[in-house]
Amino acid sequence: MSDSSIISTDLVELDVDFGSDTTEVITNLAKVVADAGRATDAEGLAKDVLARESKAATGVPGGVAIPHCRSASVTEPTLAFARLKNPVDFGGPDGAANLVFMIAAPDGAGKAHLKILSKLARNLVRKEFIEALRGAATKEELVELVTDVVAGTPKKAPADEPEGASAKDDDGLTLVAITACPTGIAHTYMAADALAIAAKEMPGVTLHVETQGSSSITPLPEDIVKKADAVIFATDIGVKDRQRFAGKPVIESGVKRAINEPVKMLEEAVAATKNPNAPKVAGGGGSSSSDSSEAAEGGLSVGKRMQQAVMTGVSYMVPFVAAGGLLLALGFLVGGYQIGEQVNGIDPWKQFVTEYSLTNLPPTTVDFDGKEVAFAYPAFALYLGSVLFATGQAAMGFVVAALSGYISYAMAGRPGIAPGFVGGAISVTLGAGFIGGLVTGLLSGAVAMWLGNQKVPKVLQSLMPVVIIPLGTSLVVGLVMFLLLGRPLAAILSGLQNWLTSMSGSSALLLGVILGLMMCFDLGGPVNKAAYLFATAGLSTGDEASLKIMAAVMGAGMIPPIALSIATMLRKNLFTAAEQENGKSAWLLGLSFISEGAIPFAASDPLRVIPATMAGGAVTGAISMVLGVGSRAPHGGIFVFFAISPLIGWIIALVAGIAVSTVLIIALKQFWPNKTLMAQAAKDTAQAVAA
Repeated sequence: MSDSSIISTDLVELDVDFGSDTTEVITNLAKVVADAGRATDAEGLAKDVLARESKAATGVPGGVAIPHCRSASVTEPTLAFARLKNPVDFGGPDGAANLVFMIAAPDGAGKAHLKILSKLARNLVRKEFIEALRGAATKEELVELVTDVVAGTPKKAPADEPEGASAKDDDGLTLVAITACPTGIAHTYMAADALAIAAKEMPGVTLHVETQGSSSITPLPEDIVKKADAVIFATDIGVKDRQRFAGKPVIESGVKRAINEPVKMLEEAVAATKNPNAPKVAGGGGSSSSDSSEAAEGGLSVGKRMQQAVMTGVSYMVPFVAAGGLLLALGFLVGGYQIGEQVNGIDPWKQFVTEYSLTNLPPTTVDFDGKEVAFAYPAFALYLGSVLFATGQAAMGFVVAALSGYISYAMAGRPGIAPGFVGGAISVTLGAGFIGGLVTGLLSGAVAMWLGNQKVPKVLQSLMPVVIIPLGTSLVVGLVMFLLLGRPLAAILSGLQNWLTSMSGSSALLLGVILGLMMCFDLGGPVNKAAYLFATAGLSTGDEASLKIMAAVMGAGMIPPIALSIATMLRKNLFTAAEQENGKSAWLLGLSFISEGAIPFAASDPLRVIPATMAGGAVTGAISMVLGVGSRAPHGGIFVFFAISPLIGWIIALVAGIAVSTVLIIALKQFWPNKTLMAQAAKDTAQAVAA
């Protein structure tokens, strides 16, 4: 595909009415893309863009919005554009937007394609380009404008300068900046160029920017990093190789602040170079000391930094849980539950994988220190199931260490990984489990940050990140855990496990309600993830209470998309055409335990959708707990039915929760309607009838 084909006249709409909210605009733009043959499924594309929009608004200065995503439904990198008659609020700093670009990239798009997409985003910080877009009289004129910046080499584009450097001599201050956003297509590059443009207007300041986007990452030269007087981190995700900047004064924020307030961020960075108490990047021997845990103007608060660190730890931990948990479930499916049940203190699965092989299969009747057990499955199934189970156990054995290690990494960079993992392993040794992992992760991260900000002789600076910080932090964490915190944390975890094990009746019901409410509150957000962490962290123990919690959490998380899908089928007139389309696939997402399938509905009508789905989730969680349903799988929904017991109890809980949510959704929309959505729904219904 050529660069010039990324946009064409059939992807441009000028002075159109695409609705009154972001959902409608995005849905209409998705249809434009699909009608142009650039996407196989308009509904799927709209859903993916709205899911990205729900994480962070895409409005930028100048009355511009850039909703974007990668989607499996997109067949080739595409730009769609709409100049709106009626501006719509996309969360921009200066109000509603009337220039809307949809950037749609295929799943797995190559770097060259993503680089094309990023070029447009970088030019959206140029006022002359924005004015030209507003003044374009024809679709052809607008396509030419966009093609020139995407495929050409605009003279004034700061993006064309190496490493995003501002054009100045070597006199004065040297600043460096890192910009990064989750998608890595748009905001990453817009932030870089907003900072570069602002730096050109500041006498005595030279700026070099490293964009950590999807299209490419070109690290700043070592000599530039070395002579930098301060660093700006404008990111929504972790900074790669953060330790390069150890000891440098730092200003931190989300990526959008760099787009909206580039001058202010640069001024804060300049001020930080003159402030000996300014926060500094941890990870090595800096030239001066400071307590980087203290919040400063332009920096992240202590609470925010800790929250980001914990969420980073959870995100890195989840693959271990998913892989390990599903392997355990598959092991049971292939070899039967008997392989996981101890006999006289002996684990059958462990004996099978260590004493037998493919050429020496285990017998179906085994003597375990005087107790003979007859297995219901054939020899090959017993061995293969045990291998799968053992592999799953190995993965689950890393859960606490991964949680702790990556929390520490998020706080202190690479020097924090080793002591974080050590702390997590100590937590397991002492029986402190995931609670201990949370504590050791935060503790090792804080200690590593503090050590990294200490003034040391130059001869020791190179040893700080690879020897001194990991050694010192591991020593501190080990002493604190073994001498002070380990046993109290283990007692807390033991008490929690005992309480969970003893749950019955009203206590089990209450826990099920709470977990159900949490799973349906923010549909993949922090509250949802907290409940999921609670469930999966206990799954590695294999105790019955943890299995019950896992079943309740997974069942509750399935309710929102399924209930909304059914509601759209039963009462089409209460939903817009876009919502009806979303409803056609939401049920499958729900059955797969993908709560995010409900996000488009919740985003457009949160006051009705969220309470209704929370009620259904609470019902499912409560019934699942009361009926004693357990799940040995951490994910998969109905497709891991073989790992859920009793299955009939879980199905009862699901059906009850779905029924409650469906009825409430319909009732709330019927008797307490959202007038804007109802007007659009009526319009869509009339058009469908006419057609």
